[in-house]
Amino acid sequence: MQQTRFPVYFIPHGGGPWPFMDFPKNDEGKGPWDELGDFLRGLDAEIGRRPKAVLVVSGHWETEPVPTLSTAAQPPMLFDYYNFPPHTYELSYPAPNSLELAARARQLLSNAGIDSAEDPARGFDHGVFIPFMLIYPKADVPITMISLKNTLDVESHVAIGKALEPLRDEDVLIIASGMSYHNMRKFRSAEPDHVAEAIRFDDWLTEAVETPDPDARAEKLALWPDNPDARACHVPDHDHLVPLFVAAGAAGADRGTRILRTTFLGKPYSAFRFG
Repeated sequence: MQQTRFPVYFIPHGGGPWPFMDFPKNDEGKGPWDELGDFLRGLDAEIGRRPKAVLVVSGHWETEPVPTLSTAAQPPMLFDYYNFPPHTYELSYPAPNSLELAARARQLLSNAGIDSAEDPARGFDHGVFIPFMLIYPKADVPITMISLKNTLDVESHVAIGKALEPLRDEDVLIIASGMSYHNMRKFRSAEPDHVAEAIRFDDWLTEAVETPDPDARAEKLALWPDNPDARACHVPDHDHLVPLFVAAGAAGADRGTRILRTTFLGKPYSAFRFG
C-alpha cells in the first residue's frame, strides 16, 4: 500500500554557506560538515517520493505579530550571512514558490483561529537555500516559506504546526530548518565543558522529541528553558530551536525519531523525523 502522508522533518542547516567552503580535513580525510552534507544529499531518497511542494519554516525568519507566508512567485536570494568569500554571495537557487500552497496554509491557519499575513518580497534565506541546494539541487520542487512569530514561544508554534498538519495528506512536505545547538561563540570551541553541556542538552532534546504522546511531547518541549544547559546551547536567542516546535505540532500523533546526530568540534546537533 502506497504511503499517502508525508513525514515532517527538523533538519540542521549548518553554519553559513558551509557546503561551498573549503574546510581542513581530519586524519580520515573528512571535513567538519561532511556528515551533514551526506545526510542532506540523501534526504530525497530517504523520503522516497517527491512532494508537489515544500513548506519550510526557517529559524532565520521572524515576523510580528503573526506568522507570514512568502508569496513571491520566484523568491530572490537573501544572503543573510556575513564576512564570507565573495563567491558565496553569487549562489543561486531558482526554485519557484507555490502560491497555491501559501493560500492553503493561510486557510488552514484561519480555520484554527490563527491570523496570518503575506510577504510578496521575501527571498530564500540561508536556512532555506543552503540545505535545499543539497536536497533538491535542480531547484525543481516549489518551496513556500512560513515565518516564525517573534514571540518564539513553544505553545503558539506548536499550534501553528497543528493547524498545518493536514498539508501532509495533500502531497506537501513540511520541513523545519534550524539547529538543535546554536551558540556561535562556543561552536568553534572544543573545551570539555562546552562539549559536555551540548551533549547533555541534545540528549534531553532527543528524549523530549521521541516522547510517544503528542501532548506530553509538547509539554516537555515547553520546559526547555528549565534545562540547565539550554541557555548555554542557544545564544543569544533560541530562534534556531523554534522550528522544531512547529514540526512537533505538525507531527500530530506521529512519534519523533532522531535520524542524524553529528558533531562540530565534539558538540552534537541532530535531525529529527516525525512519521
